[in-house]
Amino acid sequence: MSEKEPRTQSVLSEMRPEKAIVKLAVPATLALLAKAVYNLVDTAYIGMLNDDLAMAGVGVTVPLLLIMVSIENIFAAGAAVLAGRQLGARDEEGASRTVTTIIGVSVIIGAVLCVGGIVFLEPLMRAFGATGDSLPYAKDYAFWMFIAALANLPAQSMNCAARAESSVKISSVAVITGAGLNIILDPVFMFEFGLNQGVAGASQATTVSQFVTFFILAWFYAGGRSVIKIKAKAFRPTWGFIRDVAVIGIPTAVIQICLSVAASLTNVAAKGLPQTDEIIAAYGVVQRLILIGCYVVMGFMQGYQPVASFAFGARDEDRFHQSVRFALKGALVLTALVAAVYILLSRPLILLFNRNAVIVDYGKWLLRSQVALYPAFGLCYMMTITYQTIGASRYGLFLSLIRQGLFYVPFILTLPSLLGIRGVYLSQPAADVLTIAVCVLSVKSMKRIASRNMRKTPEGAEGP
Repeated sequence: MSEKEPRTQSVLSEMRPEKAIVKLAVPATLALLAKAVYNLVDTAYIGMLNDDLAMAGVGVTVPLLLIMVSIENIFAAGAAVLAGRQLGARDEEGASRTVTTIIGVSVIIGAVLCVGGIVFLEPLMRAFGATGDSLPYAKDYAFWMFIAALANLPAQSMNCAARAESSVKISSVAVITGAGLNIILDPVFMFEFGLNQGVAGASQATTVSQFVTFFILAWFYAGGRSVIKIKAKAFRPTWGFIRDVAVIGIPTAVIQICLSVAASLTNVAAKGLPQTDEIIAAYGVVQRLILIGCYVVMGFMQGYQPVASFAFGARDEDRFHQSVRFALKGALVLTALVAAVYILLSRPLILLFNRNAVIVDYGKWLLRSQVALYPAFGLCYMMTITYQTIGASRYGLFLSLIRQGLFYVPFILTLPSLLGIRGVYLSQPAADVLTIAVCVLSVKSMKRIASRNMRKTPEGAEGP
């Protein structure tokens, strides 16, 4: 056993759950916030082009970004949970097979996404809400996002595997390095003193940075520094295995897909209102700010998930339930803090990215409405991950669908036509009220199913 393995198992099995979660969550959150910062820096630099259509075009690509993140998470999140369980059961070889296979599958899927996205680039951008005027900018930005898929998918799989074994340092170094490089390269690629590529340059800089992140993580695994080893002979992509991993990972991915669908439908709803391009531009800025809130919660959950998965795999009920209680409280507190900051600072935050008075006014109210009941997101995301971890993926899938899917979609399809822009503002709070009600009613059954499955088999139940 390597020196790394006892340290990993000490964090996941012996350290107090609250301390272990925070220890893993802090670097993961910092890395994700660095990622959010370079998304915002992209937006800020694009705002410096003084072209509202460029801002609207980039705003149209936000749903694409969320879809690509969701595809990454289907396999990466599923592999992280399964590998965490295997480490908890002291099955290092099983964890190696899981991670090696998923990284290989991610490379293949990344190539398919890259080719397919470029071939169908224009119809995709129109489907996401691009108007005739903003379409050229959306295409310029999205093209390089599809190129980046070649690196993003395998990098995310390696990232999740590193977190599953508590190697959060290398994960954070890789993401933060990429983020810092992106901030440096943006003006070089975009403006006249450099390559003068405009909107396309912002996306090119991001693509280069994401390849750097991929190579750092590949170096970590190729050098044998990890507990979970990547070996060619461990690559065994059977349909049964891929299905099992996907079933675990789909609930997390569906949250991202629903965010993407919600963003697309909001853009489409704006098409029927006066000042369409201004609303879409404002909403694009708001969505990038909302991603910061998402990343805060996701970073905390990245600290929680390996601790909970390890405890579940080891059948340690007390430790598992301690982890759940702490994660539940933490998710609610973090989302309440994010909401308070965004509501109080909504106008100055929008002004950081655009000085158009119309866009700032729309952005201010859109941001406030998106976070008015933001703890609904933290509660739903935490419970989705927990249901994944305890083998009740079907109910986890249901929870992942409710906030931005089953509840938000009917509101955004009907309220704007009845109430205009106020209908857009009211859609998210209405969906969040229903989300909170469902989640609160599901807490008791989540704990019951976890205890039952730990006493029998980790794969038992499918819902309350």
